[in-house]
Amino acid sequence: QVQLVESGGGLVQAGGSLRLSCAASGGIFSVNAMGWYRQAPGKQRELVAAIISGGASNYADSVKGRFTISRDNAKNTVYLQMNSLKPEDTAVYYCNAQVSSSWNINYADYWGQGTQVTVSS
Repeated sequence: QVQLVESGGGLVQAGGSLRLSCAASGGIFSVNAMGWYRQAPGKQRELVAAIISGGASNYADSVKGRFTISRDNAKNTVYLQMNSLKPEDTAVYYCNAQVSSSWNINYADYWGQGTQVTVSS
């Protein structure tokens, strides 16, 4: 089965930085879009940033200029560099990928287990 494994969350003070990583594995043929979403307590899950295989990316207005998404296609891995973190960035961050695999030849959405990011003021 396709798996997305995230790492890099943690506790950081406001103004600090964190780097999240997410590696996809498991019978993969190709990966289309990859992205990061977040969900804060009592709020809906929201898109933070996404990137397609060609490298084009888009960001939520709230993180533009502070966060940078990138990917290594050879490793099926997506990264999120988060700088100038604010307390309002506190949330569980989820990795998402559209994957074609030996399990499903059509592109399907897969999710990571989530990693907690906590920014203290």
